Formats: sequence, C-alpha cells, structure tokens
Amino acid sequence: MKLFKEVKTSSYQTFLLLLLLLFILSGFEICHGQADDDYAAPPPPPAELENCDGIFLTYSLTSREKEYPHVKNVTAQAWAFKSEATLMNVGDEELKGWKMFIGFQHREILVSADGAVLVDSDDFPAEVGNGTTLAGSAATDLRTAIETAGDYTQMTVRVQMSGTQFGLGAGGKPMPKTIKLVNDGFKCPAASRQGQRMFVCCKKDPKFKAKLDKKTKFLPRRYGDLTIAYDVLQSFKTSYYVQITMDNNHPLGRLDHWNITWEWQKGEFINTLKGAYARIKDPSECLYGPAGRYYGDLDFSQVANCQKKPILSDLPSERKEDEKVGKLPWCCRNGTVLPPIMDKNKARSIFQMQVFKIPPDDNRTALTPPMKWHIDGVINPKYTCGPPIRVDPQQFPDPSGLKAISTAFASWQIVCNMTKPKPKENRCCVSFSAFYNESAIPCNTCACGCDDTRKCNANAQPLLLPPDALLVPFVNRTLKARAWAKLKHMHVPNKLPCGDNCPVSINWHVSSDHKEGWTARMTIFNWEDFSFDDWFAAIKFDRHFEDFQDVYSFNGTRIPGIKTIFFQGLKYLNYLAGETNGTHIGDPRVPGKQQSVISFHKKHAKDFNVVRDAFPSKVYFNGMECALPPHRPAKSLGHKSSISVITVIFTAFMTFLLMTDRFF
Repeated sequence: MKLFKEVKTSSYQTFLLLLLLLFILSGFEICHGQADDDYAAPPPPPAELENCDGIFLTYSLTSREKEYPHVKNVTAQAWAFKSEATLMNVGDEELKGWKMFIGFQHREILVSADGAVLVDSDDFPAEVGNGTTLAGSAATDLRTAIETAGDYTQMTVRVQMSGTQFGLGAGGKPMPKTIKLVNDGFKCPAASRQGQRMFVCCKKDPKFKAKLDKKTKFLPRRYGDLTIAYDVLQSFKTSYYVQITMDNNHPLGRLDHWNITWEWQKGEFINTLKGAYARIKDPSECLYGPAGRYYGDLDFSQVANCQKKPILSDLPSERKEDEKVGKLPWCCRNGTVLPPIMDKNKARSIFQMQVFKIPPDDNRTALTPPMKWHIDGVINPKYTCGPPIRVDPQQFPDPSGLKAISTAFASWQIVCNMTKPKPKENRCCVSFSAFYNESAIPCNTCACGCDDTRKCNANAQPLLLPPDALLVPFVNRTLKARAWAKLKHMHVPNKLPCGDNCPVSINWHVSSDHKEGWTARMTIFNWEDFSFDDWFAAIKFDRHFEDFQDVYSFNGTRIPGIKTIFFQGLKYLNYLAGETNGTHIGDPRVPGKQQSVISFHKKHAKDFNVVRDAFPSKVYFNGMECALPPHRPAKSLGHKSSISVITVIFTAFMTFLLMTDRFF
C-alpha cells in the first residue's frame, strides 16, 4: 500500500512538472519573434473600427536591433527593423488593386515585404527614405464583410516587412511620417499614432468623380510612360502561349537595344520564342531542376531559356521574315522603340513565347504572371515598373481577316514610368559656354560614374576650359586645362578632377543677345564607337519656352504640356556617327557630332536676363535626362572675361592723360 502511494505521488508530481513545462513552452511560443514587448503590435481597438466606414490601415514597428558595423556617429549607425502593415476593408464596397503609401523618413532600405510588391521600385532591397507605395502580390483585392460573411482572410491583408534604417540612437522609436491609401476616390486624414503603432481610416471621397468608363470585370487599364501587356493567347494543361506588347506613350520615352527581364513565381520556363531571343541558354537549369522531374521526356537542349530571371532582347531586323522566330508585326527592330512624336508605328514592340507550367495543372485558368519586371536600353530613360495587374482580356482583330474580334484568354498590364537618374549614374552630360565669357564650364566630374579614382579626384569641381577643348576627348584636355588655368590665374589642384566618362555630351553655347531676341548653338558629341540612328534631343525652359522661334539644322517641335522643345535630325541626316581616329597618327580621336543654331525672340520676355534665362533647366538625349553643370557662365567674378570693357576704357583714358602730360 505504501509503495502504491509513493508511485501515485510520483506520478502526480510528474504530471505537475509536465503541465508546468507545457505552460512555459506555450508562453515562449506566444512571445516568439518579439525582441521587446514595447514593440508589440496589438490588434486595433474595437472603437477605431466602429468609427470607420472604409479601409482601415495600420503600421506597427515590431522590433529594432543594432546592425554591424557599430559606429560612434549616431546618424550613421544602421538598425535592422521589422514591421507590419495591415489593410482591412470595413466598408461596403470591394477595393480592387489596393495601394498603400508608407512615408518612411529615416533613410530606410526595405529588404522584404511579404505579400506585397514595390510600385515605385524594381526589386528589393530598395531605398525608400522618401516613402514608398506597396501593392498586393498575392491578395490584390479586399472584399467586404457583407459579401464574405465576415471572413477576415478575404477582408484583410497583412504585410510583414524587414529592412534597415539609420540614426535616432538606441532609444529611438522611428516611425513613418504618414500612412495612407492611394487608390483613386479615397480620402485619408492625418494618421493617428499610439506608441509604435499608426492607424488611419480612409473613406470614399464624395467629391471624387470617376470617369464614366464601361464597367469591367477586372481593374481598368492605366496610363504609364511605358506599358507592357501580358496577354495569354492559348492555355493548356502543361503550358500556355503568351504575347508581350510594349507601348511607348511618353513624348520623350525611348528604348535602344532593349533588354527585358522578370522573375517567375512558380518555376516556369520558356520553351519557344518568336520576335525575341534569350541572352543565356543553359538547359542544365531545367534538366537538374523541377522541370526535369515533371517533363523528363522533353528535349531541354531546344528549350529557349530555363532561368528564373530570364533576360530577353529584340531580334535584329534581318530576322524579321524568319519563319521560325520572326513573322510578327512590330518585332525585330534591333530593340528600338521610338517616341510616338517621332513615329507612331515604331512606338511599339511585340514578341511571343510558350511557357511551361510547373507542375502541370489540369486547371487551364491557373495562370501566374511573372513579377519584378525591369526594362532598359543603351542610353535611354531609366524605367521603374510596377506589379502586373489583372485587366479585362485584350481584344485583337480576328486573324482570319473577317470583321470579327478575338479576345485573349487572360490579360495583365505592367505600368513602367521614367525616373530621374541618380547623381553620377547618368549616360549623357551638358557643358555650358557663352559669348560673354571666355571660359567654358565642362560636364560635371564623374557625371556618368567613375570606375578608377586612384589618379584623379572624383569629388573635385571640373576645371574651366577654353571652348575648343570640348572638341577633344577628356584624356587629351589636361595640357589645355593647365595652360588655360595658368593664363587665367586659376588654381590647379595637385590631384586633378576625374573626367565625366559620358558616352554622349551636349554643349549649349549662348551665341548672342540683342533687343529683339537671342540665339544659341547646340552641339551633340558622340564619344562611342557606334552611331545612333533616329536620335533626338530635347531642352526644357521654365520661363521662356514660348519664345522659341526656329532651328536651322535640325527639325524642331514644341511640346507645350512639358515646356520642352524636341529636336531630331533632318531627313537622311538622322544619325549621329561614332567616334573615329584622327587624321594623323597620334592625333586625338574625333567624336561624331551634330550641330545647329537655335533662335529665340523676346515677345513674351518682360525681364529677360541672359545668364538666368538663356540656359535650359533640363536637357535630354534619346530620352535620358543629362547631367547639368551646377553653375552657368556669369558676367561676375569667377566666370568673366579676363579684361572687362570698363578696364579697357579706364586704361586707355589714363594712358591718354599720361601721354598728354609728358607731351606738354
């Protein structure tokens, strides 16, 4: 009996120990992933939701940890952070294609955002210190409680974010400036903040007047500088055929030798291509991957591309009539997409491909478009592309030639917009000169980047030059720059500034200024070995755009909406030749160039100032915004003629007096 009691007591103690252990483990599970209770993200209080009749947004900072390297400068110290954003539809209308703006303000670098994509950046990691807009990747729409019987999984989306931010010290609680919904037709008040949590209720704007477009099952197509259509033409169990169409809509947009890339979401691969080709063809990625398991009998040596992130390019024009890879409208132009102002027929590019799904799916409607789109050219605008948005199926003329319309199986749209190049990441630059100043202001130091700065200073101001020095490559300007500095008594640093390293430069020279108007000369230099066909340039004037009168060796067109004057070569002179060797051995190489005089009147100029108003505020070449000098040639100290008119008159007068005194 005693033994039975001891066994019973022992079993009871063991049970208590197990119960205690389970309690402790469950407590750890609840706290898993929280670095500090102070950063916990509680659910929204019922009162906030009770007063909201729209879309309820929250942002919560969940953790913050000091990153390596540890530095003494507080503002330079990096901190890893984790946060969560939520959107809940508590209104009575479905929200399609949600977009949320988060006003980051501490030089944040966003590393990941589960369940969302960046609208204004290509891929992670992304610098979002000035704020960023997120859109849904998997769950793009928020349905209402009414149509889902209160199913929170369809009403709500949660975005888990991680990244790096700078400054504020160990006790800092860095939060965004604001959060808001940026979908059309919604109005958001200032966000409220409670500790490490922000929230706001965005409601339908009663004053918003939606365009009376026809109702669509999916989101309406949007405008963008460059739009890409992903139209599925046929769908099968194992594969589908898709057509990709790129349309240039911006008057200054352009692509030369375009390369387009994206990221497959489910391991898909490209079996065949028409109108384009893959830069890399490596069948081993298919053979030794999931594709090899699902399609063991397929000859992967003939597969067009197996990469998760393929890079595709346009075919050259000589392949246009090729029965196997050509025979498509708007294809095979060597990657050239012109602005519609130049040629509407050349503002579009098309290619088709057969995509194999992984794994094969009996549901033919189970289609997943690729994400993280990016497109670029040689010397062209930098485009930032958003996520693919499902739109109503595209309509096409019936291939039979009858007056009928056929539709795509499914369609998505990707919108890409031009962005301003970052400093030292340009591909063209501008130099300034003027009739009233003997020195030319060259392109900025490292305007297009510097690879090797061991023998030059990448941060020094460029040296002023005699205008003729702009005609020779930078490597041949050193002697001219030193001689000019000595002649003008200007300081020359021991370590000279680096060059601009730009493949294209433009000189804007103000030639004259008179009562009725003024003139300028524009010279475009090509420092590359290849030529530019169908080139164009553009200049923007903020104050006196209307005073443009004529251009003599180019074709010129005003674009009123953006206060820009558009230039292109005359017929049969629309190419910019490449750099060539000099006449004699040892002579500097000679750039290809195009030049024209441009005249302006002063009909709209009430207070025209040649220094302020005769220089453009922006200059473009083939759509790329060029780097401008920070200064303009001036009539004051620093940029003036070595001998002024007053000095000449004063010297002549004093000489006359001295000679007169000696004579008498």
